[in-house]
Amino acid sequence: MPERAVHALLLPPGPELLESVRKAVFAEGPAVLPLSPGLPAAALKTTLDALRPTHVITQDGVERVAGGAPARAEVAVIIATSGSTGAPKGVELSAAALVASAAASLQRIGAAGERWLCCLPTSHISGLQVLVRAMLSETVPIVHERFSAGAVAASGAGHVSLVPTQLRRLVDSGADLSGFRTILLGGAAAPPDLLAAHPGIVTTYGMSETSGGCVYDGTPLYNVDLEIGPDGRITIGGPVLFSGYRFGEPFGGGRYRTSDLGIWEAGRLTVLGRADDVINTGGQKVVAGTVAAVLAEHPGVDEVAVLGRPDPEWGEIVVAVVAGPAELGELRAFAKERLPAYAAPRAVMRVRSLPLLPNGKPDMVTLRNQI
Repeated sequence: MPERAVHALLLPPGPELLESVRKAVFAEGPAVLPLSPGLPAAALKTTLDALRPTHVITQDGVERVAGGAPARAEVAVIIATSGSTGAPKGVELSAAALVASAAASLQRIGAAGERWLCCLPTSHISGLQVLVRAMLSETVPIVHERFSAGAVAASGAGHVSLVPTQLRRLVDSGADLSGFRTILLGGAAAPPDLLAAHPGIVTTYGMSETSGGCVYDGTPLYNVDLEIGPDGRITIGGPVLFSGYRFGEPFGGGRYRTSDLGIWEAGRLTVLGRADDVINTGGQKVVAGTVAAVLAEHPGVDEVAVLGRPDPEWGEIVVAVVAGPAELGELRAFAKERLPAYAAPRAVMRVRSLPLLPNGKPDMVTLRNQI
């Protein structure tokens, strides 16, 4: 069976990184496993041991990895999952899937030929797909190594992909966002005031296994087939799906059953939260993501996450982790006006800001250890 070398890229933003990605996706070069060059040594070792690239590429050159394993010929990119617990998995993506996703994105927002800004980590699918969209548009992407509100506003790009925390910091800084025609916003639910911050905001839903965002403003992209299963799980089909997990069986097409719960509302998908984030409190099931989305609308909440905490009486109680001045009593009253009373938080943990993973999503493992 044909195989392909796997180059782990420990490179900062620049021509070498872009050329490696271009060759992997568009020119049949080695498959790439993009990693953050700032990974701590222990985390890097865990990732390399789990995913076993054939070579490691740094600014100092190319190093062959003893015991490294090639990928199947169809695999162009391997995305390391967050790996917040245990060793990371590697999501294998073909060039066809990445290009299908990028083409559908460009078709939906009409961005062909215009420059993109990448200020998300290129080691995650959200950042890497910005590069693929730019290359498919035959434009040179602008890539920022770190997020800076001032640098983003001054980038001169027409399109950018952000997570809500980044957009919040841009809005709070007073940055001028008028130069952007499109702001793709994904990774977490965003409160209404953020969604109103710019007329070109497009909310996205997707994951590494779907080559990034595959649902824009609640509507699937071209050729993406989306259904809600009997258990409420979102299932996805179409050419954007991954090829399999590193060292696992090939996915083989069909439908991908996600870990997310969703409903159709007025013909659009609403993501309720993760199935494994359901809180069982007093025999009632509460979807943490739904509560977080409601609390995020409170004017005294800047950032919020919702978790379950073990409790001897209730089994679990709903805990809101909040950045902002809102107090427990007002949050409970606010939630009860919009949700069943049992879904209202029974405790609040106050933080200056939510801890984040490198991809901009809240670090729920850290929060669970703190509550």
